[in-house]
Amino acid sequence: MGESVLKKDTATWQRPQISKKALMECCLVKWIVSRAIPHRTDNSDIDDELSTLRHQPEGLDELQARTKFSKKEIQSLYRGFKNECPSGMVDEETFKAIYSQFFPQGDVTTYAHFLFNAFDTDKSGAIRFEDFVIGLSVLLRGTVNEKLIWAFNLYDINKDGYITKEEMLVIIQSIYSMMGRYTYPAIHQDAPFEHVEKFFQKMDRNQDGVVTIDEFLETCQKDENIMHSMQLFENVI
Repeated sequence: MGESVLKKDTATWQRPQISKKALMECCLVKWIVSRAIPHRTDNSDIDDELSTLRHQPEGLDELQARTKFSKKEIQSLYRGFKNECPSGMVDEETFKAIYSQFFPQGDVTTYAHFLFNAFDTDKSGAIRFEDFVIGLSVLLRGTVNEKLIWAFNLYDINKDGYITKEEMLVIIQSIYSMMGRYTYPAIHQDAPFEHVEKFFQKMDRNQDGVVTIDEFLETCQKDENIMHSMQLFENVI
């Protein structure tokens, strides 16, 4: 999204403004690390537990190899994850409860549902620690291409390999609904629809009504305005 707020009579949408404090508070890493217990469990115990938990998460060395986190970072994330989720799993209701803490003035239900499904890669109905860490690694440390592929999969709700206007509209509306009164200046009612229309005009190159992964990647990487727009998605992770 552009830095300036466009007037309504231009038939474009306004850029949501979220305070720096709000962005810091809605970071999943901050949430999980804030629940870490720094002195109760030593690092060797953590590595043992990563290999022996009920749900058999991957060991520390393997997680380090599969992510862009250091061992210490994974250990810190695990402390917080274990303290908040002793079973080693996060169900959807818990996930929604996390987001409701950060967006009390908005409705988190729909966006948290889609984001939960994006982390729940094996569709088990729960997010394991390794799912959580691998997803965060892409979102926080991944290349532009990796982040865009992750975003595409989020927008592709039915996982058929295409994004429709309807799918993108549902995601964008859910983000605006979740932010609630944190959006400033207040956005007008048609903003999500205008957002999607603007995206599709650029992304749907063959005008067939759907966006493929190739169209998505090529357009996003070449269009600075769209890359700025993607920050709306990144800011609510």
